[in-house]
Amino acid sequence: MIEVQGLTKRYGEVLAVDDLSFTVRSGEVTGFLGPNGAGKSTTMRMVLGLDAPTCGSATVNGRPMATQPAPLEAIGALLDAGAVLPSRSAYHHLLALAASNGLARGRVDAVLEEVGLAGVARRAAGTYSLGMKQRLGIAAALLGDPPVLVLDEPLNGLDPEGIVWIRGLMRRMAGEGRAVLMSSHLMSEIELTADHLVVIGRGRLIADTSMADFITEHSGREVVVRSPHAESFGQRLTGAGAAVRAVGENRLVVAGLDASRIGALAAAGGVELHELAHRQTSLEDAFMALTQDSVEYSADKEAA
Repeated sequence: MIEVQGLTKRYGEVLAVDDLSFTVRSGEVTGFLGPNGAGKSTTMRMVLGLDAPTCGSATVNGRPMATQPAPLEAIGALLDAGAVLPSRSAYHHLLALAASNGLARGRVDAVLEEVGLAGVARRAAGTYSLGMKQRLGIAAALLGDPPVLVLDEPLNGLDPEGIVWIRGLMRRMAGEGRAVLMSSHLMSEIELTADHLVVIGRGRLIADTSMADFITEHSGREVVVRSPHAESFGQRLTGAGAAVRAVGENRLVVAGLDASRIGALAAAGGVELHELAHRQTSLEDAFMALTQDSVEYSADKEAA
């Protein structure tokens, strides 16, 4: 478990993290989301003991990382997949980590097999693709068989097979009772992988909730309507107080009226309907709606 309480970090006049509190529970994958510059990486670095907080605390299973007797057995982390000597092989990179933490040599072979690099373990890491370096970084995170994992953008550079693999790995880690904190800008993958969400903006907590509740709470309820009379029926729905937009031939997306009310209006007007269904809102839709006022770097703002 990771517990963050009142965590704050200042760099001179810049307030990077502002009184942040949340918990990453064992047995769950927690998605850690926020726009660029929101303070995610800074928060992760403080959890790992790499940066000292200005105030507040971050503990892993009840202890700050600085007091953990065996760091790699307490938490596994991936912050920068490129943080490996390019001339050193994957095998010897992991072997050095294992030796410095008193871990058995057999763990090196086990994690290389786990991440699919056993066949190229003796190659210099500098010859690896970005996706292979990501796998090596994940192998290092798994080396101590820790109960807690912190992964910053672990999907970068992975091909579709690799993305499916990391999704399954994270779900399995949580299923084994581990606490997993995972950041990513790939909303579709977070939606498929995470149980819980922590969302921050400008260093502050703006959501701490389950995936299902987040999507329900922060997305508008819309109804998809398809009819050969879409144009005229859309005008009638607008007159009834709905917000209507056309999305392709004979198809409307309607907000402000539920499906039963729309169906009743169609029946009363003799309008033929080919589709009437609530629109499935994605995590990306909900995230964009919630964080639109917390985006620090925006193309629209630059254009303005």
